[in-house]
Amino acid sequence: MNSLPESVMGLDRLVHEPARLVILSALSTAENAEFRFLEFLTGLTAGNLSSHIGKLEAAGYVTIEKTFRNKRPLTTLKITDAGREALKNYRAQMKKALA
Repeated sequence: MNSLPESVMGLDRLVHEPARLVILSALSTAENAEFRFLEFLTGLTAGNLSSHIGKLEAAGYVTIEKTFRNKRPLTTLKITDAGREALKNYRAQMKKALA
């Protein structure tokens, strides 16, 4: 049985999960993003998206801001420096593994 390259085995599993990868990738290209936008982008249910965001927040990869717009709750997310670094490292590892 062949072992996978070290670059694949060392992937950050938190980032590697497809939904979280989409979330981090989207946040990396914008100053911030609203929860509803990420819900639309990922196709996840609100509960499932909340679960993934909670894991990213616990790791320090995103921050969550809860405010109101026209008296309605508004949840906005932003990628942190640690999240940007994790995504950058993940991309470099995948590029190396696929080379």
